[in-house]
Amino acid sequence: MADIRVTIDNITVTVPEGTTLLDAAHKAGIEIPTLCYLRGINEIAACRICVCEVEGARALVAACVYPCTDGMVAHTNTPKLNDYRRKTLQLIISDHNMDCLACVRNNNCELQDLCERYGVTQSDYYAGKKNEFAIDESSASIVRDNNKCILCRRCVGACENYQSVAVIGANERGFDTYIGSAFGMNLADTSCVNCGQCISACPVGALHEQDAVKAVQAAINDPDKYVIVQPAPSVRAGLGEPFGIPMGVDVEGKMAAALRRLGFDKVFDTNFSADLTILEEATELIQRVTTGGTLPLITSCSPGWIKFCEHYFPDMIPNLSSCKSPQQMFGAVAKSYFAEKMGIDKEKIVCVSVMPCTAKKFEVGRDDQDANGVPDVDYSLTTRELARMIKEAGIDFANLADEGYDDPMGEGTGAAVIFGATGGVMEAALRTAVYKITGTDVPDDALDFVDVRGTEGIKEASYKVGDLDVNVAVASGLANARKLLEMVRSGEKNYTFIEIMACPGGCVNGGGQPIVPSSVKNFTDVRGLRAKALYNLDANNPKRRSHDNESVKKLYAEYLGEPGSEKAHHLLHTTYVERLVNQNEE
Repeated sequence: MADIRVTIDNITVTVPEGTTLLDAAHKAGIEIPTLCYLRGINEIAACRICVCEVEGARALVAACVYPCTDGMVAHTNTPKLNDYRRKTLQLIISDHNMDCLACVRNNNCELQDLCERYGVTQSDYYAGKKNEFAIDESSASIVRDNNKCILCRRCVGACENYQSVAVIGANERGFDTYIGSAFGMNLADTSCVNCGQCISACPVGALHEQDAVKAVQAAINDPDKYVIVQPAPSVRAGLGEPFGIPMGVDVEGKMAAALRRLGFDKVFDTNFSADLTILEEATELIQRVTTGGTLPLITSCSPGWIKFCEHYFPDMIPNLSSCKSPQQMFGAVAKSYFAEKMGIDKEKIVCVSVMPCTAKKFEVGRDDQDANGVPDVDYSLTTRELARMIKEAGIDFANLADEGYDDPMGEGTGAAVIFGATGGVMEAALRTAVYKITGTDVPDDALDFVDVRGTEGIKEASYKVGDLDVNVAVASGLANARKLLEMVRSGEKNYTFIEIMACPGGCVNGGGQPIVPSSVKNFTDVRGLRAKALYNLDANNPKRRSHDNESVKKLYAEYLGEPGSEKAHHLLHTTYVERLVNQNEE
């Protein structure tokens, strides 16, 4: 592709032919404002905030989709453009709930930022008609408030293009248009998988997670409750961002310190149960391979993916690993092994998880997630909710000294921490599967299974493990999962083991992670930066194989017996159900 020269606001840059004006301006160091645009998700030029003047063009052009031509001269910051943008913003806020102080996105709202940038404090169009919508709180994970929706359709693009679920879209027309499900259905009555990518895409407060903060605070303040907490691997790669810490910086030690200051009785780590998951899953894989069981075995750590499978690929439910997710395994062990060890009534233990995932809020209420007669996990907080709790408590997070986790469920290996990145579960499982099949550990200098790393949507690799040829695949983002499974279903592809994560890039990009504005997301590898923090933790951990976790070894020796035992199956494994495509039924 030939290079062309473009002049933007008197700055000339060379870019490949076909580059959009938005990207060319970015290369020139000029930020053109956007609102509806998200690269690869929503490129519809609907909001008109990014319009610019191009010499010779008949009208203003949308920079997000307008292709540059050789010798083109463009202007992004003129009195005419700024006046146009102010009026557009006034029209948007004329039908927008402006109770900003009470909004979960206050000070992290792209509409608010644009209004501040262009000096828009009120609308000349308030006197007109306004829409009023009932708030949809039917979902276990997601709340939709169309009174704050600006019809940018970014959530629609995420649901359809990222996830191929497409349970939301534009209903009605003209001024009556609203984003919702078909026939006005509540979100809980659709085949929504609770992944929360719509929340991550939303520039305002029209979508947010079901809040569990007040319930968790009440439990902490109840003297009759023993409240324990378990943060997921990827939380430590994102939690620093709301406190001004650069993206991709590991804040594991500060996170543990902050959780203690919030009043949790024990601060554990989901890495412990991620290692436990690998021991169970590797055992299950070997059993299926050696006994002619259903293959490929597909991972079960991601509840958004599990629900997607139940809705859209029910014929492949037998392929799912019966292992609970690390979140749920942790709770099951906490309310049995830990409760008995510490002499605590399981009824008094409140197990709280901190997850990068909104689907975990749905998972805690699934059937067959109560091995001890009580819910394995009581509440699941998102990374964002934990950040809000820390801020509310007045904790100076950025300046906290690092602290460690409590025993016995605070130990995790390097294999566990990479669960948060796409390909991480596969890599961790391979490290242990090789040992279980051959009796010999993978050498330290060969522990990086690089073929399954990276943020590509679908990855494939083949490995020789003893006498076995193990063909593996990794998919992240449900649109990619659909493509992969359709190839498996048709017989075009043949695998032994598949890892699927609902969110593109894995949990580091989960629907409960800190919101990243489009001005950053469109030009930054958010997934790669956060994943790098996890791989650094893995590389620097003296133990990088799940079967080397001493606390997990002790759990089996003292309580479970061995991986795959009857007791392990009772506590650590679960079942699945076939669901209708447009009805959320158990």
